[in-house]
Amino acid sequence: MKWGIVFASTGFPDPDDAVALAVAAEQAGFESLWAPEHVVQSRRTDATPYRGVTSGSMDRLSRRGGMPDPLIWLTYVAAVTTRIRFGTGVLILPEHQPTVLAKTAATLDHLSGGRLMLGIGVGELPEEYAAVGMEFRNRGRRMDEYIDAMRVLWRDDSATFAGEYVSFDQVECRPWPVRRAIPLFVGGASEAAIRRAATRGDGYFPFVFPGQDPLVELPRLLARVREETRAVGRDPDAMEFTAGGARNVEEAKVYADFGVHRLTVAVRGRTIAEMLDDVARLGDELVTPTVEL
Repeated sequence: MKWGIVFASTGFPDPDDAVALAVAAEQAGFESLWAPEHVVQSRRTDATPYRGVTSGSMDRLSRRGGMPDPLIWLTYVAAVTTRIRFGTGVLILPEHQPTVLAKTAATLDHLSGGRLMLGIGVGELPEEYAAVGMEFRNRGRRMDEYIDAMRVLWRDDSATFAGEYVSFDQVECRPWPVRRAIPLFVGGASEAAIRRAATRGDGYFPFVFPGQDPLVELPRLLARVREETRAVGRDPDAMEFTAGGARNVEEAKVYADFGVHRLTVAVRGRTIAEMLDDVARLGDELVTPTVEL
């Protein structure tokens, strides 16, 4: 079992604290750090509720100092680490110009020695799309095309792509990722997200909404992804599943039985010192005992 720390950037948004977290997490044996993305947060009283929490507000996610750009934050901590990997959880892909994003992600992967994973999703807040000047209604179709276009840019020395939303002809986009590809983990819980993970994902990052029982919902989502992956002629055993929810060894064993390969936890504490203590404690209590699950 691999262990990652989720919401890493929102808990440690400032430079010294970010470095302290990355070093502590690497020393504690964590496999990865995961940073979320929301470019802006609407302050309108009639804004679309955020369904990730029961309150409908993202205030708690950014209470310590905002929500840093995930790729910049991850690049910053990559410079002070050597082993720990980095993931976005999740980056809202259709809010980005894909050629520019492909370049940024490849640069981070290149500089970090191939340690980047991209968790990607479509998001569901139209106010964010309006603020970045991107169309909301066609975000699913654009995401599928953007995935394909980025992979071509990473894979081909001279890349050509002709789509409905993005096109380029015989271009080079360097530096390339270390493996000429970056793992893409599709996040979400909708049927569209399941199909996208099955057809285009290297892995799946399911989302269990507040109020749902993860011990019921998670195996259902993973089974659907496996079913759809098999239906399109891909190997479901090649898919890597990442999930949150376990905070002790016994729970981790249950998630391992579901077929989860990586578990993520959020560190807790009122102060940075308390949160760093939690990193060390979780390393002792979770990471070391479950690495062989």
